[in-house]
Amino acid sequence: MNQLLSPIINSWKTPELRRKILITALIFIIFRIFAHIPIPGVDGERLRALFSQNQFLGLLDIFSGGTLVNFSVMALGLNPYINASIILQLLTIVFPKLEELSKEGEYGREKINQYTRFLTVPLAALQAIGMFALLKNQGIIASVDPMTLISIIVTMTCGTILVMWFGELITEYGIGNGISLLIFAGIVGRLPVVFGQTATTVTAETVTNVGIFMLLAIIVIAATVFINEAVRRISVHYARRIRGNKLYGGQTSYLPLRVNQAGVIPIIFAVSMVLLPSLVGGFLGQVSNPVVVNFGRFLTNVFNPNNISYNVIYFLLVIGFTFFYTAITFNPTKIAGEIQKYGGFIPGIRPGAPTASYLNYILTRITLAGALFLGSIAVFPSLARGVTGVSTLLVGGTSVLIVVSVVLETVKALEAQLVMRNYEGFLKE
Repeated sequence: MNQLLSPIINSWKTPELRRKILITALIFIIFRIFAHIPIPGVDGERLRALFSQNQFLGLLDIFSGGTLVNFSVMALGLNPYINASIILQLLTIVFPKLEELSKEGEYGREKINQYTRFLTVPLAALQAIGMFALLKNQGIIASVDPMTLISIIVTMTCGTILVMWFGELITEYGIGNGISLLIFAGIVGRLPVVFGQTATTVTAETVTNVGIFMLLAIIVIAATVFINEAVRRISVHYARRIRGNKLYGGQTSYLPLRVNQAGVIPIIFAVSMVLLPSLVGGFLGQVSNPVVVNFGRFLTNVFNPNNISYNVIYFLLVIGFTFFYTAITFNPTKIAGEIQKYGGFIPGIRPGAPTASYLNYILTRITLAGALFLGSIAVFPSLARGVTGVSTLLVGGTSVLIVVSVVLETVKALEAQLVMRNYEGFLKE
């Protein structure tokens, strides 16, 4: 705990870092104010009931920073931006020109970020139209004229652009990654409500169950920190080379392979896939055709979050997407080529293709461990509900991973800033 808090305490004592922390806090406050400015014409009670019954919409609410359940002017939040980022990341692998651009350092990253912003606008408009249609079908939004519809879509799109700007302001003038911190703020901002709901339902018979749940939560958080920080170090030796009168190489370094190479992305993909059939089943259940209605009921029953089939499919999808995402983001052949290019080799392994095969073998083994962990985290809420019977305290595995990852990332950013300032002070002396 002291190791976690010491960077924060030391940062507060530094005027420049204290200013960055205050800027971040100010943007958080403005963000939360906008999150409670609702778009008129929405039945708030029915909207909250819909979100409590639909986990897919609950996932969207997580990435909107808690603004979607209030249907505020920032209702879409960061969902379109995150989708645009994932699309650009996948397109970078498909199109060689984008891959070359991503390797051009700061200029390339700025260009890709610019393309991401451009793609965010049409995605936000499409999601605004889809959200409006969904809420209108559920009777949450009354019939409106075309001008009102256009104003709602424009308001929601502008809200996404505004919250995206807030995130970039935090990244530039504050501490850490602004987009991640805003999602973190939305998750943490709902915790008091969750604890309040639990406190009102606790009885003498359920105190033990709540205690068991809190113990399980601590274990899950500790395991998440351990897996997020776990790496497999592969020793890489560099041969000595003589150029002119100088000797180069002869050093030893490590190639770190993270156990959780894919992060939270596989859970996002998997939960979108596993919850979409139940959402479609709900719509098909309202059709007049009996065959379609029966098929809709079948989808709803199979993909009911309370059923074993749902959790098994969810678990397997997370494992599959973990391997898929790791395969497209980490290229063993490319890494082996870079090692060979600079005269490096792994002891006992020949350079080139044998090194690529060895890296692929190691990556497959550690990815399996990471995939099993992510799958367990994904289905943990259902397991905890079955063991303890406590449903109001449940926070999804995605939320746990985001909170833990953002805290670790922010603390590392503070430590890096402190180290840099120490070096600057040393050079001035």
